[in-house]
Amino acid sequence: MTHPRREPFRSIHVSNILSRGVRVPLAALSGLLAGFSALAVAELVAAAVRPEAGPVIAVGGAAIDRTPVAVKDWAIRQFGTNDKLVLQLGILAVLALFSIVIGVLAVRFRRAGAAGVLLFGVVGAVAATTRPDSTGPVDALPSVVGALCAAGLLYYLVVLLTRTLPSSAPAEGDTRGDTVGRPAGWDRRGFVIAAGAAAVASAGAGFLGRSLNASRGAGATASRAGVVLPRPASQARPIPSGAALHTPGISPFVTPNKDFYRVDTALVVPKVDATAWKLTIHGKGVTRPLTLTYQDLLDRPLIERHITLTCVSNEVGGPYAGNARWIGVPLAALLKEAGVKPPSRGGSADQLVARSVDGMTIGSPVEDLMDGRDALLAVGMNGEPLPFDHGFPVRMVVPGLYGYVSACKWIQDIELTTFVDYDPYWVKRSWSQRAPIKTQSRIDTPKPFATPKAGTIMVAGVAWAQHRGIDKVEVRVDDGPWQRADLAAEDTTDTWRQWSLPWKATSGGHTLTVRATDRTGTTQTEERVGTVPNGATGWHSVVLTVQ
Repeated sequence: MTHPRREPFRSIHVSNILSRGVRVPLAALSGLLAGFSALAVAELVAAAVRPEAGPVIAVGGAAIDRTPVAVKDWAIRQFGTNDKLVLQLGILAVLALFSIVIGVLAVRFRRAGAAGVLLFGVVGAVAATTRPDSTGPVDALPSVVGALCAAGLLYYLVVLLTRTLPSSAPAEGDTRGDTVGRPAGWDRRGFVIAAGAAAVASAGAGFLGRSLNASRGAGATASRAGVVLPRPASQARPIPSGAALHTPGISPFVTPNKDFYRVDTALVVPKVDATAWKLTIHGKGVTRPLTLTYQDLLDRPLIERHITLTCVSNEVGGPYAGNARWIGVPLAALLKEAGVKPPSRGGSADQLVARSVDGMTIGSPVEDLMDGRDALLAVGMNGEPLPFDHGFPVRMVVPGLYGYVSACKWIQDIELTTFVDYDPYWVKRSWSQRAPIKTQSRIDTPKPFATPKAGTIMVAGVAWAQHRGIDKVEVRVDDGPWQRADLAAEDTTDTWRQWSLPWKATSGGHTLTVRATDRTGTTQTEERVGTVPNGATGWHSVVLTVQ
C-alpha cells in the first residue's frame, strides 16, 4: 500500500532544510547591514557633535592610547604614515566580523543579538567620552544613536527571516483545504524590501554625514587660504653655496612639505579655524598670563630659520627626519613676557606642557627652551602657512629635541609646571622626560640590496646632531679602515649636513657603514639600541652586490 500523505510531509522537510541554508547567510547579511547602519547614523550624528566623536575615530584613538609602545613602534616601521589607515581598516574588519556573528546569533536569540549591537554602542560611547579631547557626555551620542538604530534594524530583519507565513494553497490532491499542502515559508519579499531600504538609507546617511563633516572644515580651509605671512624681522640666512649636493638619490637639503614625515596619534587631522584660534600661557611661575590670537602672533616680530626635525620613532637609517624653513614667534620671548624664568635663574617651573586641540600633551624642558636656541611657535613652513598635517595654525618647533618632547602640533594651551607634578602623554607610556636628539647619520645612496656595476660609485647621505652640529662623517667598506667623507657646507648647527664619498667598487658583496661625529667631539656609538625610551643608537649599514 501507498501512503498518499507522505509526499507532502517530505516536501515540508526539504523546504525547511533549504530555508535554514538560506537564512544563515541572510542572517549574516542582516548583521552586516546593522553594522553599516550603525556607522552611517553615527557619522551623521557626529556631524552635529564633532567628527572626532564618531565611533571608529573614538575607538581607534582609544586603541592607540592603550597600545604597548613596542607595538606602536612596529606599526610605524611596517606601515609608516599609513599606520592610521591600517588601524581604521582593522577596526572596520573587526566590526564586520562582529556584525556577522551577531546576525547569525540573532536568528535564534533575537534580543541577545540586539543587545550585542547595543554593546558595541556602549564601547564607542565610553571610548568617545574618555578621550583626552572629549567635550563631555555629548560625545557619546553618535555611538549610542547609531547602536539603537542598528539594534532595531537587526531585530526587524531577523523577524522577517524567522516569521512563518501560511501557505497560499493546499497541496494537489489535498481535499481538506488546510495549510498542509504547500509548505509555509518566511517573508522573502518583505526581507528584500527592508534590507534594500536599509542599505540605501544607511548609504545616504553616511554620505550626508561625511559631507557635513567636510563642510565643518571649510572655515578652517578658508582661514588658511586667507593667511599672508608677513616678512620676518629676522630672515633665514641664504643657504650657503655647497650646502646642497646634487648627488642622485641623496635627500634634498630642504624637504618639501609633501614629503615631510608625519608621525602623530591623530586619526582625523584637526582643522582649526585660525580666526577663532587662541593660545593661553599660564601656570607655575607665570606672573602675567597671556592670551594670544593668531593675528597677535602675526603682528609680532617673526624669525625665519632652517631647522631639522627628527622623530624619536626613527630607527637607525630611518626616514623620520626632515629639514624645513620655519617662520614663527620666538617662544623664549613670549615666556619672558609672561614672567617665566628658567630654573637656572630661579624659575619655579622646569617643564612646559603644550596641549593640542586633540588632547595631546607634550612636555618640554623650560631650560632648553630659554637657553638661546631658536625655539619657535611656528606659523609657516617652507614659505607657506603650516599645512594642516603639520599643525596649522600654530605648532612648536624646537631644534635639538625629539618631537615627542617639543613639537606640539595644533597647539592651543601652554602650562608651566614641573616634571615631578605632571607626566605628559608619552612619558606616561614609558618614554623619557627629557630627550635631546642623538647624533645620527644615514646612507641615502646606494640603496640596500642595490646591484650597481663595478667602478666609482658615489656613496652619500645625511647626518644630524641638531644644536651641536656635525663635524665629521666616516664611511667603512666591509671591515676596512674608516674613510673620511666630504661634508657639504654647513648652514647652521640646527640643520643636517649632506656628505658624500666616491668609492671604487669591486665586484662581489659589500657592506657600507657610516658614522658621524658631532661638534662636541662625540662619535655616535656602534651599540644598537631601539627607539624606546629616548631614541635609537647604532651605525647605519647598507648591504649591496656589485656586478
